[in-house]
Amino acid sequence: MPNTKELQNRINSIRDTMKITNAMYMISSMKLRKAKTKLENAEPYFEGLKSEILNVLLHFPDMQDHYFYNSDEEIEDEGHKPKRGFIIVVGDKGMAGAYNHNVIKEALLHINQDDRLFVVGEVGRHELAAAGFNVESEFLFSATNPTMHRARVIAENIVEMYKNKELDEVHLIYTYMVNTMKSEIRKERLLPLKTHTFLKDELIEKAMSEQGDKTREQIEREAEDWYNIYPNPRKVLEKLVYNYITGYVYGVLVEGSASEENARMMAMQAATDNAGEMLSELSIQFNRARQSAITQEITEVIAGAKALKKKKQKRRQ
Repeated sequence: MPNTKELQNRINSIRDTMKITNAMYMISSMKLRKAKTKLENAEPYFEGLKSEILNVLLHFPDMQDHYFYNSDEEIEDEGHKPKRGFIIVVGDKGMAGAYNHNVIKEALLHINQDDRLFVVGEVGRHELAAAGFNVESEFLFSATNPTMHRARVIAENIVEMYKNKELDEVHLIYTYMVNTMKSEIRKERLLPLKTHTFLKDELIEKAMSEQGDKTREQIEREAEDWYNIYPNPRKVLEKLVYNYITGYVYGVLVEGSASEENARMMAMQAATDNAGEMLSELSIQFNRARQSAITQEITEVIAGAKALKKKKQKRRQ
């Protein structure tokens, strides 16, 4: 059994570690609340963009746009494989349980050596680059404290590559926080968009209700006469799509940040609980060791007293 000094050193070390894990838990808790607030504040803007895109699609149903492609199958271009890009949202640091590992594991199921990877987060960049994948070296964005400006820059770069035919498809891989106890990795196609993403029944009903008693056919027939868009519907739709993609990327960044902080909270809570259990066990061992040492000292004192008594008795004899 370790002596009392060794046990005391281990107890002090664990107590110091508990202070750190508790502090990290509190910091992650604060960042998580901040991320949730960002999502709540951005949601009305995001839904407004979807509504405006829906209005354009409803009034000009025959308009074809290069931003839209409804099939879930890969885009084939004269028999060639599509040029794909992946925006992968990982963390900047560890100590978040299996958060980073789960995202990278999911990404490896979908990516190949020909894909271009736009990785948000230091951990993901290093691991995927080390594995030999085509990680964009100039795409250096942090996963910490996501902002609308960062999302706008990312969206601008991605949209320009898509418009210039450098990319045929753009996919997202990120973590969605279902609740504080559950998160799931999602893979979604960002570009090209799907019209049925916007033409949902509830959205159509809402848009139609704003037009009074007119039927959808009447609205489409009269659209060219009274629904004036400057400079033209295609330009407006392109601007709306760009803003929509910016909002979508922003939402993904915030979801990833919230999921990371939630995972770190749970990891730090588990570490704190384990440290508490270790402290309890070490305290018992320390008390037993101290009691054993005290008992031994008392035994030695008694033995010494007895020996001294016997020595005095012999002298008297």
